[in-house]
Amino acid sequence: MTALKAFLNVRRSEAPFAALMFLYFFLVITVFWILKPVKKALFVGYYGEDTPLALGSWLLTGAEAEQLAKVANMVVAFGAVAVFTALARRLHRQQLTYVFAGFSALVLLAFVPLVRQPSDLSVWSLYLFGDLFNTLMVATFFAFLNDSVAPEHTKRLYGPIILGGVAGGAFGSLVVAVNYKALSAEAWMLICAGLVVVIALAAQQAGRRILHRAPAAEGQAPGARGSAALEGARLVFRSRYLLAIVAIVGLYEIVSTILDYQFTASVVHYLDEGERGQHFATVGFVLNGLALAVQIFLTSAVMSRLGVRAALLIMPVVVLGNSGLFLVLPLLWIGSFLSISDNALNYSINQSARESLYTPTTRDEKYKAKAFIDMFVQRFAKSIAVGVNLALAAVFGTFGAVRWLSLIAIALVAVWLVAASYAGRRFQALTGSARAKES
Repeated sequence: MTALKAFLNVRRSEAPFAALMFLYFFLVITVFWILKPVKKALFVGYYGEDTPLALGSWLLTGAEAEQLAKVANMVVAFGAVAVFTALARRLHRQQLTYVFAGFSALVLLAFVPLVRQPSDLSVWSLYLFGDLFNTLMVATFFAFLNDSVAPEHTKRLYGPIILGGVAGGAFGSLVVAVNYKALSAEAWMLICAGLVVVIALAAQQAGRRILHRAPAAEGQAPGARGSAALEGARLVFRSRYLLAIVAIVGLYEIVSTILDYQFTASVVHYLDEGERGQHFATVGFVLNGLALAVQIFLTSAVMSRLGVRAALLIMPVVVLGNSGLFLVLPLLWIGSFLSISDNALNYSINQSARESLYTPTTRDEKYKAKAFIDMFVQRFAKSIAVGVNLALAAVFGTFGAVRWLSLIAIALVAVWLVAASYAGRRFQALTGSARAKES
């Protein structure tokens, strides 16, 4: 009951905004979790044992071909950083949502005829768009949220609001798990397009109920008229605090990509093609159910009682243990649990704590530096992990070698723990005066 009371500590005046932002994030993540197993199954299934992706004499089947798609995501993300930063110079909060929601709805409708007959064009473009949708809409949501909530209120409000994303993941993955074979890929595209329209409406209403407005004196940083693609990078490299966030995000993405490859390789190794899509959907449902429980009963209680630093440290400790277990026993459900624990904690307590780190920063840092970190740094880190994964696949070419990637994951988690501890201490120092004022 104590944990639930901490979770529900939202004031009456804050409730409408919190509810609308909950709905906003719920729908963004619902769409993502509908798209994820659909795009993954189409992509992995298209490049099967009999129809591999041929790069000269190098033949890549589903799990290996997907690694190249993750590298391509980095290129797409670099363009997204430039577009997001350029728009953020003129648009804020719900205005950015209108632009990216409209774009996403149109693209989803365009996919309806493309996915009827899978081709190289359709499976690659859908895979890239699924990642781009999540990148743009999540970055837009958190820029809106971080620019609308005062730092001293994050421990109370971020748990209930971010629960929307966790609940959306549970709902979206459940819907797909139950109806995966009943509905066609075209139908899923139409459903997602409709949900994106509702996202724009939720953002419009939330924009009318802003809780906190940054001081008008917070203008653009020096050099704001330079390259939009590099503006966020300049802000990051001026701040040790932001560099610590870069380390947290980058190391997590490298480790997560390794875990995801181990998971996908386990599924491809142990299951037939016809069983894989259902397994992906089932794992998504399990991990989102766990994320929902963590967000309700653990996140707010840990952040309120132990602080953001403690919340940041929980996930790397769990990943450390799971990687050690897969190293010893590389079985299907242990490989699947790598994905379950990774995503369940990342979408709940880790995301709430990590996003709280941005609240004491300037508006430019909230929009532009954060966009650089969330879009480019994330994808660049993934590409590093992809290189490692593909190198191992090329040298050994057997599933048995996948377990040894856990040694790399364990080493990176040790550095991740150091960065998370530093960022947590700096957040406490930066928000100390605001907390003292509130008390």
